[in-house]
Amino acid sequence: MLIPGRFRNLTIRQREARDFYLFILPWLIGFILFTGGPIIYSFFISLTNWTGIRTRDFIGLQNYTELFTIDPLFWTVMKNTVVYGLFSVLLGVMVALALALLMNQKVPGISIFRTIYYLPSVTSGIAIAIMWAWMFNPRAGLVNYIISLFGITGPGWFASPQWALPGLIIVSLWGVGPNMIILLAGLQGIPQQLYDAARIDGANRWQEFRNVTLPMLSPVIFYVTVISMIGSFQIFENVLVLTNGGPGTATRVLVFDLYQNAFVNSRMGYASAQAWILALLIMFITWLMFRISKRMVNYEVT
Repeated sequence: MLIPGRFRNLTIRQREARDFYLFILPWLIGFILFTGGPIIYSFFISLTNWTGIRTRDFIGLQNYTELFTIDPLFWTVMKNTVVYGLFSVLLGVMVALALALLMNQKVPGISIFRTIYYLPSVTSGIAIAIMWAWMFNPRAGLVNYIISLFGITGPGWFASPQWALPGLIIVSLWGVGPNMIILLAGLQGIPQQLYDAARIDGANRWQEFRNVTLPMLSPVIFYVTVISMIGSFQIFENVLVLTNGGPGTATRVLVFDLYQNAFVNSRMGYASAQAWILALLIMFITWLMFRISKRMVNYEVT
């Protein structure tokens, strides 16, 4: 029996839809059990006084009220988080772009240099943090030794309330390898004809970079900036190993404070409220960046 084409195509589409959902079912189950489910559950926990073991009474928005009106550390923690995020992302993107421009040169052995600059990104975070702890040692560290060669006495770095957070920002530059690779891919995707046309018009190297490279690379720079910002607001390992949130509260950022409340002070409900504040903060800044990007990012197709 012949099936009309319209019904035959409908059957094929239904079969494809069924196969699609069957193939993504393992991921969907994993997402619900290990990601989506815990995220939703954490919101309900944030409305309780759960200690992580026994006590779990519903207290409504009391945790959120305490965060904004009672907790003496909350605004200090927020300030440290925003300052670290702002400067680590700004410097990180600039360094990654500079390295990408260098790695885009056609010279012998350039692949080796690209590998070397990327290697720190696949090294254990704890091991890297310990290495930087030695390098920033105020008495025997390499950083202060190099500074002393210029007749300058190096600061105490992670032992100094003024220099601990800048030290963490400097350490964050160690992991610019992934962003460098992404920006390098963006650079190699810029049509050579645009540079040829700019040279014909008499543009120098700086004008080429300003009028060709930056506009064409702006979507990639924007992507790298957003991803870096999201990652910077979740810094934890370096703070835990290098400063433990100190000296005092100089490097006490939101994720570290969340960890302390959840696993040291046994205030799981309060920590869940902090986690939701962090999520909302990241979403707000991401939305703000997308709004600003409409005037700064060039999505024109060449």
